[in-house]
Amino acid sequence: MIKYNTPYLIAEIGCNHMGNIDIAKEMIETAATFCKVDAVKFQKRCNKELLTEEQYNAPHPNPANSYGKTYGEHREFLEFTKEQHGELQEYCNKCGIEYITSVWDLTSAKEIAALNPRFIKIPSASNNNFEMLSWLCENYKGEIQISFGMTTHEEEKEIVELFENCGRNQDLTVFCCTSGYPVPMQDVCLLEITRLREAYGSRVKRIGFSGHHNGIAIDVAALTLGAEVFERHYTLDRTWKGTDHAASLEPDGMRRLKRNLAQTYQALTYKSEEILPIEKVQREKLKYRVKQG
Repeated sequence: MIKYNTPYLIAEIGCNHMGNIDIAKEMIETAATFCKVDAVKFQKRCNKELLTEEQYNAPHPNPANSYGKTYGEHREFLEFTKEQHGELQEYCNKCGIEYITSVWDLTSAKEIAALNPRFIKIPSASNNNFEMLSWLCENYKGEIQISFGMTTHEEEKEIVELFENCGRNQDLTVFCCTSGYPVPMQDVCLLEITRLREAYGSRVKRIGFSGHHNGIAIDVAALTLGAEVFERHYTLDRTWKGTDHAASLEPDGMRRLKRNLAQTYQALTYKSEEILPIEKVQREKLKYRVKQG
């Protein structure tokens, strides 16, 4: 039987701020006050560590979305410094919303861990960086979230076992995820939530769902399957320049998703008695009565 807990919704800003900290702050405030989500999430990369020299100096694969002459320049333009992340964390605190960042490499993990956030996220692309995972297990005391996009079952097992061996598995949330932008419905594969829950539900703290699909209907299905933490890309305008905007929710979509998850969670119960109080009045008025005699 699934034990349902209050759904926790993360609006992933990622790099949709377009390198502008004022836009990032506007997105934080909108997510907190209008969308009423639980957290926003950014990304942190050390591009010289993460990319080979060839990758760094290559042109962006989609020049129309590039903020630089090379892919490396593009990534550097979108990157906030450690100090700016501290400023964003303070702004989140001011707005009453949780600050989270995905770390893509060991240098970034150390920089964000120094801010001591409640959560740090590991993206699918870096979940096999065992040096970084081990460092976080040993040096970061908060909870760790990790996505399982483009990851084999054997790799999933190795990741969970690493956390178990470090005694940190009950600080771990693993996310069902398909890595694509956007992901067509036939590739979302929601039943992977069931597989992860059956394999790891008792071994980790939570099972989550990181969706890159369009729309908000199937997130409710993810909740009914046992996901507790939800992550969706978020933008103020889906037509803005950048590769992630098209697979993101605008504020009204994020607001409605938060509402739908909360209402579905409230409805996921059994009847407390065979005939509820709300039904008793209707039963008295409407229920067919067998005539006596």
